[in-house]
Amino acid sequence: MAITEQRLATTVLVIGTGGAGTRAAIELAEAGVDVLAVGKRPKEDTHTSLAAGGINAALATMDPEDSWQQHAADTLKESYLLGDPRTAEIVTRGAALGIDDLERYGMAFAREEDGCISQRFFGAHKYRRTAFAGDYTGLEIQRTLIRRASQLAIPMLDSVYITRLLVHEGAVFGAYGFDLNNGTRHLIHADAVILAAGGHTRIWRRTSSRRDENTGDSFRLAVEAGARLRDPELVQFHPSGIIEPENAAGTLVSEAARGEGGILRNALGERYMNRYDPQRMELSTRDRVALASYTEIKEGRGTPKGGVWLDVSHLPRQTIMERLPRVYQTLLDLQMLDITRDPIEVAPTAHYSMGGVWVRPEDHSTDVRGLYAIGEASSGLHGANRLGGNSLIELLVYGRITGQAAAAYSDSLTAQPRSASAVAQARAEVDELLAADGPENVRALQRALRNTMTEHAGVVRDEQGLRTGLAELDLIEKRMENVGVHPDIAGFQDLAHAFDLKSAALAARATLEAALERRETRGCHNRSDFPDMDPAFRVNLVWSPATGITHESIPPVPEEIAALMAEVSTDGKLVE
Repeated sequence: MAITEQRLATTVLVIGTGGAGTRAAIELAEAGVDVLAVGKRPKEDTHTSLAAGGINAALATMDPEDSWQQHAADTLKESYLLGDPRTAEIVTRGAALGIDDLERYGMAFAREEDGCISQRFFGAHKYRRTAFAGDYTGLEIQRTLIRRASQLAIPMLDSVYITRLLVHEGAVFGAYGFDLNNGTRHLIHADAVILAAGGHTRIWRRTSSRRDENTGDSFRLAVEAGARLRDPELVQFHPSGIIEPENAAGTLVSEAARGEGGILRNALGERYMNRYDPQRMELSTRDRVALASYTEIKEGRGTPKGGVWLDVSHLPRQTIMERLPRVYQTLLDLQMLDITRDPIEVAPTAHYSMGGVWVRPEDHSTDVRGLYAIGEASSGLHGANRLGGNSLIELLVYGRITGQAAAAYSDSLTAQPRSASAVAQARAEVDELLAADGPENVRALQRALRNTMTEHAGVVRDEQGLRTGLAELDLIEKRMENVGVHPDIAGFQDLAHAFDLKSAALAARATLEAALERRETRGCHNRSDFPDMDPAFRVNLVWSPATGITHESIPPVPEEIAALMAEVSTDGKLVE
C-alpha cells in the first residue's frame, strides 16, 4: 500500500472541533494568529451539540441579587469541595463575557418580553442563571461557533485522526495523524497545541457518548506527551440511559422527563425513590437517582434486561408532545415505543468526565510546554459533581483564555526544538498497527474493556471489584498485542478503532487505580467499603504511568465565596 504523507504547518493546532476547540480557534483567528483545527467526526455533529439544558452565567437579569461570587459558591459546593477555587472564579467571573461572545456571533437565546436573555433554575443554583435556546442549547452554540469560524475562514479538517503529539525536550512541536477516509498521513508542525478532544465516558458499556467518541483520546495523547491526569475516577453517571438497541445503549432520556412528572418504578412496580429521597423523589440529584436505580437493579428488583422503568404515560398526551418532543421522537425512532402509552426501560449511564488532563487554572497549560487542554479533556472545575449548565460556559471561557495563552506562548518563542526521532516514532506506530494481522478483534476487545469498567468501576465500587478490574485489564492489554487491523475500501476506521482501544485502555487504568486510591464516598464516587466522606481525601488525585498517584492539595475557598456556600433549596426544581 502506497503511503502518502501531507506536511502542514500552523502557529497553533487545535485538536477537536467541538465547542471548546472551535471557540479557541475563533479567539486565535480574531487575533490574526494562524490556526488549524482537526477532529475525527463532522464538526456539525460533535458532542457539544448533544447538550440540551443550558449555559450558566450570573447575568442578574432575572434575579438582581445574583453574582459571580454566588455562582462560584454554588459550583464549589456542588463539587463536594474538590473543585479548584481559582478555576471556579475564572469561569464564573468570565461567564458574562462568554455569553456576550455568543451574542456577538449571532446566537439566538430565548428572551423575555423586555428583550433580556431569559434564564431559569437548573439544579443546585441559588438563582436563575441558566440561559438557553429551547432544549437544543448545545446544538445552537455549536452552529453559532461554526458559523463564526466559517466567517473567519478557519481551516477545519474534521476527518483527521491524531495518533500522537510530537514532543522534544519537554515542549510540543506538532502532531501526527491520518485521514479517516483515505489513510493519508498528516505531519503537522505547530508552535502550540490545544487539546480539546473530549473525555473518557465511552469506556463504559452504557454511555451518553456516541460510538467512537469520548474514548479517552485526550488522556492518552497528553500522557504519552508527558502530561498527567487529575481525578480520572470522578465520572458523572446520568440516571436514565436507554438499554436497547445495543448500538444506542446509553442514549439519554432527558431529565425533563422526571421534571415534568415522570415516575421511576422497579420490576415489582414499586416507586422506589421513596426509599432514597422521600422529600424530592424523582426530582433528586443525578448522583442520588443514579445510585438508587443502581441499587434496585443490583439487589434484584430490576427489569429482566437490567434496568428500571421511567413512566410518563400518566401525563396528558399534549404535555408530552409539547414538553418532551425529543424524548418522544427518540424512543419512537430507536424502539418504536410510544411513551404516551408505555414506560421506558432505563439504567444509569456514564455521562461526563469531571476529571481529565492536569492543567493550571490561569490558562489551562499542562506539564508540557506549549500544550493546553480545555473542555471535557481538562480538569479542575467540577470536582466530584458537575453543576448543571457549567460545562458549556467552561468551554467558552477557557476557549477564549487558552487561545490567548497559546498565541502569547508562540510569540515568546525565539526558536522551536524539533526531533526527527519523535516524528519517526509516530510514523512507526501507525505502520506497526497497519501491519498487525493477529487473531484478536479490536471491537471485541473494546467490548471486553467496557464490560470490565461497567462491572467493576461503575456507579458503586469496592476494593475487590477494582482489583478484579485491574486484573482483567492486564489480560485485555496482553490480548491487544495480537490485534488484527484491516483498513479497506470503506476507509481507515479499523485503524482508528485500534487507536481508540489504546486510549481506552490507558484511561481505564488511570480510572481504576485512582478509584482504588480514593478510599471514601464523595459525590459521584461511591465506595461501598468506604461509605463516608473522609476529610483526608479532600485532595485531587494526580496520575501518570511513571509516578502512579500523588495527592495534590486544593487551595482554600476564599472567605467571600465560602460565606455564600449555603444549602440551596431545590423544592420543586429538577436537580442536576
